[in-house]
Amino acid sequence: MAANLKEIIDPYVLRGLAEEELPQLAEWVRTCTIDTVAKTGGHLGASLGVVELTIALHYVFNTPEDRLIWDVGHQSYPHKILTGRQGQMHTLRQRHGLSGFTKRSESIYDPFGAGHSSTSISAALGMAIANHQLGNHRKAIAVIGDGAMSAGMAFEALNNAGRYKEDINLLVILNDNEMSISPNVGALSAYLSRMLSGRVYTRLKDGTGKVLGKISTPLLGAARRAEEHVKGMLTPGTLFEELGLDYFGPINGHDFNQLLPTLRNIKALEGPVLLHVVTQKGKGFAPAEANPCTYHGVPPFDRLTGAIPKNGDLPTYTSVFSNALVDLARQNPKIMAITAAMPEGTGLSKFQECFPDRFFDVGIAEQHAVTFAAGLACEGFIPVVAIYATFLQRGFDQIIHDVVLQRLPVVFVLDRAGLVGADGPTHAGTTDLSFLRSMPGLVLMAPADENELRSMLTTAVALGKPVAIRYPKGSALGLPPQPAVILPVGVGRCLREGNQVALAAVGSLVHPALQAATLLEKDGVSVQVSDFRFVKPLDEQLLRQAAQLPYLATLEENSVCGGFGSAVLEFLARDGLLDGGKRVRNWGLPDRFIPQGEQAALRAELQLDAAGIAERVRQWLKIG
Repeated sequence: MAANLKEIIDPYVLRGLAEEELPQLAEWVRTCTIDTVAKTGGHLGASLGVVELTIALHYVFNTPEDRLIWDVGHQSYPHKILTGRQGQMHTLRQRHGLSGFTKRSESIYDPFGAGHSSTSISAALGMAIANHQLGNHRKAIAVIGDGAMSAGMAFEALNNAGRYKEDINLLVILNDNEMSISPNVGALSAYLSRMLSGRVYTRLKDGTGKVLGKISTPLLGAARRAEEHVKGMLTPGTLFEELGLDYFGPINGHDFNQLLPTLRNIKALEGPVLLHVVTQKGKGFAPAEANPCTYHGVPPFDRLTGAIPKNGDLPTYTSVFSNALVDLARQNPKIMAITAAMPEGTGLSKFQECFPDRFFDVGIAEQHAVTFAAGLACEGFIPVVAIYATFLQRGFDQIIHDVVLQRLPVVFVLDRAGLVGADGPTHAGTTDLSFLRSMPGLVLMAPADENELRSMLTTAVALGKPVAIRYPKGSALGLPPQPAVILPVGVGRCLREGNQVALAAVGSLVHPALQAATLLEKDGVSVQVSDFRFVKPLDEQLLRQAAQLPYLATLEENSVCGGFGSAVLEFLARDGLLDGGKRVRNWGLPDRFIPQGEQAALRAELQLDAAGIAERVRQWLKIG
């Protein structure tokens, strides 16, 4: 079979294989996945854990007619390989290449786009209801795991799905790769799952009601209670059964002898069904098996040794935040740290090691994280909530209603604000300035460098009011460390004097603005550069000074819709500074989703690096 493996170009070909050939196919898919991620970087551990499950699903079900939805989508690399995209895997997460997640425009085998967690069951339920309305018999299959079941949205969908009983063809596969629900997987569990999903048991179950119902209603109730009691002792699915889903499992997700017969039996059932599958994250690659967190998402690495290259000599903004928060927490026992299943990604692992009783990982539950922090703040603590900018969107209502409206001293730290590179538009933090700026009383800051970040964090924990700090993904500037100070709220700084063009910048675009000013000086253009530091409240005095120049441009790594530039225009209009044909431009991320690609290349393409900013000014002033 080895010579024909590359001919598995879609599931129609896959379904022509003999069952005994599938383990060899799994080895090839696993190797292809490792080879790909070693070159492109990406989510390795989760994808390696679902190789056999992916093959079994496409082998048993009639995809793409049956809808297969991968929660988050970061475990979909084997799925991509088996659905006609093997020849493009070298472009994974690259500019103009394959997405690192599922994407509707990429393949008919991707019925739902993903990137954020815990959406699969809701989407699959919607498709299942639609299929019922259309009168077809498609199966809608949601594969959820890797912590995504900890989010409230997943249980909201399960609760909703349970009410439809026989009306829908919905299969939820709980990919349990952390042994979080069931610690034991053995022959008894596998046998029980096959038995419970088989036609004989189903008919017996139906027959019990038909026979006993004619004899005695109390006896029928007793029989059903006895059945649930036995199943509750033998399987961990009581919760799901109570929600109205038929539960089967757990089974070994790497064993085709368990996967195939169970999936075939379930395929014949109607109504909402949950199958519990246990897998090993990083399966088949020793470094990923030993360190599943490290190899969850990785840059390109050494294929033979698994060695991951160092990030360089410069500290990342994440590590700067991590060290600064630990230093502050040593001085102030009221500081608490909260994250939503991202202790490593947000830099809170060090805080967890130093202060385990003051660290809280709430799982993939951003809404809960925000209101949980509000509760801590009510009792006199200073919660610091570290979440990626793109994921904080999920807690929008809670930030307004539970924190800002009550003026509670919660500090939000937004990592990965702005462009994020290879993860693409689902992970880019492009709207946080826009939606946070709309909240009355929230102080909103963006550091230009690592020293400002330290001072902003020091300021935030001392303010006693809602605060948000946003900073970019990647390395800081490597400036000599300076002592952190408490900054005056709403006060920026002029970094360079000029009399012709004013560049008003925040965050990651402050230093590119300075570099652009140096380039423009060679063209005889005098440029003033200001670091505003605060998006809210604005430094109105500094802005009035900038507005005296003939040309004023704002710079931000956020959407131009509703961000820092919009705030500047609102002030200028209110203060009468737009009169007389005042020339103002807002430069930032355009009003569209920014595709995946290397951060520096995207900034150059969008003219948000030093050379691009200088060229914008030249065109504006009609120079050259």
